[in-house]
Amino acid sequence: MSAPIERDDTQRPDHTESGERRQRLLAGAAATLTGLSDVLAPLADRFAAAGHELYLVGGSVRDAVLGRLGNDLDFTTDARPAEVQKLLRGWVDTQWDTGIEFGTVSAAKRTGGDDGHAPVEHLIEITTFRADAYDRVSRNPIVQFGESLEDDLVRRDFRVNAMAVRLGADGLQEFTDPLGGMDDLLAGLLDTPATPQESFADDPLRMLRAARFVSQLGFTLAPRVHDAIVDMASQITRITAERVRTELDKLILGEFPLDGIDVMVDTGLAEYVIPEIPAMKLEIDEHHQHKDVYRHSLTVLSQAIDLEDGDPDLVLRWAALLHDIGKPDTKRNEPGGGVSFHHHEVVGAKMTRRRMRALKYSKHMIDDVSQLVFLHLRFHGYGKGQWTDSAVRRYVTDAGPLLPRLHKLVRADCTTRNKRRAAALQATYDDIEARIARLAEQEDLARVRPDLDGNEIMKILGLRPGPDVGRAWQFLKELRLDRGPLSHDEAVAELEKWWAGQQ
Repeated sequence: MSAPIERDDTQRPDHTESGERRQRLLAGAAATLTGLSDVLAPLADRFAAAGHELYLVGGSVRDAVLGRLGNDLDFTTDARPAEVQKLLRGWVDTQWDTGIEFGTVSAAKRTGGDDGHAPVEHLIEITTFRADAYDRVSRNPIVQFGESLEDDLVRRDFRVNAMAVRLGADGLQEFTDPLGGMDDLLAGLLDTPATPQESFADDPLRMLRAARFVSQLGFTLAPRVHDAIVDMASQITRITAERVRTELDKLILGEFPLDGIDVMVDTGLAEYVIPEIPAMKLEIDEHHQHKDVYRHSLTVLSQAIDLEDGDPDLVLRWAALLHDIGKPDTKRNEPGGGVSFHHHEVVGAKMTRRRMRALKYSKHMIDDVSQLVFLHLRFHGYGKGQWTDSAVRRYVTDAGPLLPRLHKLVRADCTTRNKRRAAALQATYDDIEARIARLAEQEDLARVRPDLDGNEIMKILGLRPGPDVGRAWQFLKELRLDRGPLSHDEAVAELEKWWAGQQ
């Protein structure tokens, strides 16, 4: 069993108003780490026996204090990488050296599984103390090993990520916080160990990480951090698209994504990362009133999140945020004071594709999000149920496997404050879902295909493989969408009639 976490002399004194909460959080962290004693204790014993220091550090300590620690564990040590590899050998299940040039050794350790439950895999990263310098052109550090824990902590991004727990022999755990990370955590504040100007010049990605931590933790930026991002936002262009994309995904999957997006927009960071979002802040004049598209989009995102089933849905969240990005480019002031955004879903889908390609998203992700943006207005043609069964089939077919997400997106897109109108819209969508369910009982809407396959088409029409077969297949597909399933004889007759008209 691990011993209770002890304070050491490097900590700042408790503030009277937060001392009780501080002790409560430390006690909770100690309990969390005790639950990991089958990993932490033997690992600490190995390093202590070899005469080396070992600390749990960074986000792992922060999350332990917040009661949200997962199975990814970060450590720092005075041992050099080769010695770390030696100490891990024979104890971990797997280890690899992909980060060894930066002083990091990674490993996987499985525990449990003897009590009938599935074993748990812990991902371990152990990094030698670092005291890096940066060239301030790229974000790549000139790796320099440090001589002390303090050297290592002061180079970290934020003070809440610069707390550590010393792990010693016989289960010793000692909390150490030379930079006041616990004070920031208690205040819900993000501040940097050094000045934010120095920190962000070293690694501009930290500016985007600030917005991401606002989303994940619900914290706010220290004023000096906010001001530094405003002044230095353009430096984010030093960062590769892939790293920006990773941070954006973590932000939008956070517990408070609206706050994180607001930070990007308010500081000007979004102008360099995803400018289509701040562009939705359309100017409203007294003669042509319309919704604040930016605020509307955040509300849709919030309502889409409320409709999620289980884990956060990255595709749905991106589609909700971007569904109206085509409005600025399609805004027209109409006579009489109205405003129109004709075909903004078409323009928005193209803009979504362009931006997501620039951010190096996968083709599948780009296709899914842009298709949801493209389809989000289709429902409004349904009226009071005037759609034919053919139109319902086409709606389902065009959505394909995205249909459950499209249902959520369309429902989330209702942000009117008029309760009667909102209830009517939801009732109308209830009706279209019921129509889809009834048709699905009669036919396979998930796979609407022609009633004859390509081989039958070639046999009936005496064709060889080629464009004519494809055109015939498409004719039968459209016929199937319009009329529903046909008998074999009906399909053959329609195909022959169509083909005769092509000659």
